[in-house]
Amino acid sequence: MDLRKVSVSTLPGVGAKRLEAIESLGIKNIYDLLFYFPFRYEDMEVKSLNDAVDQEKILLKGIVASDPVVARFGYKKNRLNVRIMVENESIMVTFFNQPWLKDKFITGNEVAVYGKWNENRRAITGMKVIGDGHAEDSIDSVYSVNKNIHQKTLINLIKIAFEKYSDQINTVIPDNLIEKYHLMNDHDMVEGMHFPKSDEQNEEARRSAKFREFFLFECGIQNMKYRDKEQNVGLLEKYDEKYIKQFIDSLPFELTSAQAKVTNEILEDMNSNHHMNRLLQGDVGSGKTIVAVIAMLASVTAGYQAAIMAPTEILAQQHFEKIGKLLSPLKIRTSILTGSQTKKEHDAIAENVREGKTNIIVGTHALIQDSVQFKDLGLIVIDEQHRFGVNQRKNLREKGTNPDVLAMTATPIPRTLAITTYGDMDVSRIDELPAGRKKIETYWIRSTKIEQMYRFVTKELADKAQVYVVTPLISESEKIDLKNAELIFDKFNELFAPKYKIGLLHGQMSNDEKEDVMNQFSHQKIDVLVSTTVIEVGVDVPNASVMVIYDANRFGLSQLHQLRGRVGRGEKQSYCILIADPKNETALERMKILTSTNDGFVLAEEDLKMRGAGDVLGNRQSGLPEFKVGDPVADINILEVAQIEAEEIFKNEAIAKPENKVLKSFLSDEFEQLNNFD
Repeated sequence: MDLRKVSVSTLPGVGAKRLEAIESLGIKNIYDLLFYFPFRYEDMEVKSLNDAVDQEKILLKGIVASDPVVARFGYKKNRLNVRIMVENESIMVTFFNQPWLKDKFITGNEVAVYGKWNENRRAITGMKVIGDGHAEDSIDSVYSVNKNIHQKTLINLIKIAFEKYSDQINTVIPDNLIEKYHLMNDHDMVEGMHFPKSDEQNEEARRSAKFREFFLFECGIQNMKYRDKEQNVGLLEKYDEKYIKQFIDSLPFELTSAQAKVTNEILEDMNSNHHMNRLLQGDVGSGKTIVAVIAMLASVTAGYQAAIMAPTEILAQQHFEKIGKLLSPLKIRTSILTGSQTKKEHDAIAENVREGKTNIIVGTHALIQDSVQFKDLGLIVIDEQHRFGVNQRKNLREKGTNPDVLAMTATPIPRTLAITTYGDMDVSRIDELPAGRKKIETYWIRSTKIEQMYRFVTKELADKAQVYVVTPLISESEKIDLKNAELIFDKFNELFAPKYKIGLLHGQMSNDEKEDVMNQFSHQKIDVLVSTTVIEVGVDVPNASVMVIYDANRFGLSQLHQLRGRVGRGEKQSYCILIADPKNETALERMKILTSTNDGFVLAEEDLKMRGAGDVLGNRQSGLPEFKVGDPVADINILEVAQIEAEEIFKNEAIAKPENKVLKSFLSDEFEQLNNFD
């Protein structure tokens, strides 16, 4: 029997109204009900007063020492007070807005109360009186419910469903994995999750449930990945190997071993019938752009066009200049397309792209406009890919016939996100910096020590360094006490002008104004650039060696690391100075972590732990699925094992083997839902 096809209405007492209430929790059938697990458990073991911890939820057992008194206060509010003797000490018990519990307390009778302990008052705020339906020294399951259905009702339905259908619970995890990882079968796991008889049984059930949940999800991801390779027959880009080798040898620097490795992985994908869907991740300054240039040049030598899409005009312009400098001597025709161009400029460039006169096109969102058509698009490079929506990336892919896709990000992807959000992509990683790059020295000071920063900047400017100064806001806000760009711009002018030129850059300036300021800074006509976070990604000024960040505690770790990465790109020793007055332990910890490491991958992991995926990448783009039991951050080790085993199941069509029959049958109905995940 497939419990996913059995209605909850088969249970006694479930009519149309109750069925609707249950469905409001997302429970559509008996399978959903049995796998609707508790989100926490309450320990019903009686505690001694000597072991009670302040604000801890505990179970106390004693003798009722006074008659219960119900007193009213406020509007329709009341409190029930009663004293019980616990270990020869009189303890006050208070229940709010539960006057009917008065009958549970009879002077001289023994009673057990579960609630929150207050050490100072030597009192307990009661949550429930332990009696019918509870057993002392047991574990009570607590479920996520809503106004439509009560805990007690849901628990009762789960008990009835388990008694009636438990013999129909089939184990979907293959036997070899159950044995290999000492997992419970699905029947025992469901029992241990809902009705644990001990902490040990519950712990084993939760571990099994986490693996099961992650494993089934990863099977869905692997199905997408292999189906994409089968259905989307990729372009066979037979590039000129000799020409590409000559180009690499002609570069004024040698590729790092990590750059060479990922370049080979990408070129191998391009020279195969498989559709390339690869994520290239590398820390700031690791040299991803030259890898992308080599890939685009290879596509051109194979007779195709290549496109690179960047999230901002500043970054697109920098890519265009870099690519042009590298490839114009080779007679490779490169163009740029952005939203700020006139219609006449846009139409002329678009026509050259359509006719194939342009080999490589650099652009922003303008590339996905209907007016832009390619003659023969072979390779798409999407830079800072998490800054684009799913549909934007999809629209660009549809400009060609299954073009190869290389997504790049300088925001290191934590392992959790790489396994889930990007699980359907092949991942390449540049994990070393180019030779000669010095470690950026990072310091944190409080705002009371700001004079130290001014003295340091004075010394560095005298040594012909250039300085970034970053602030969260553009202009003064009465609501938020943050340093703002205009105020800081005035302060630096007061301190350093006219000897040094101070520039201002922010998002409310026109594109022409921004470009003019950046060009001046790039050509060392501006010494100190006061800016908002528009310089976070991609800006490359080798002579800039000092980054000052005001109100650094207002930024996440990954964003601070991106800002820090704007310096350290030349031969000079570079510095990052964080000015922050952290108000809590989390903000303080962020400052300590950033000053202790330059490794973006370490920081990304810590940022994810501290803030969550939605804040790290933005809620709409984080893509991290919602798991019911497992926490992909805290349970990363289980997630990684689940991914490895899911990959193994799908390799060489192992999913079709007899030992995976139950799994395949189960997944066949689930894939449609999993395949909607992007």
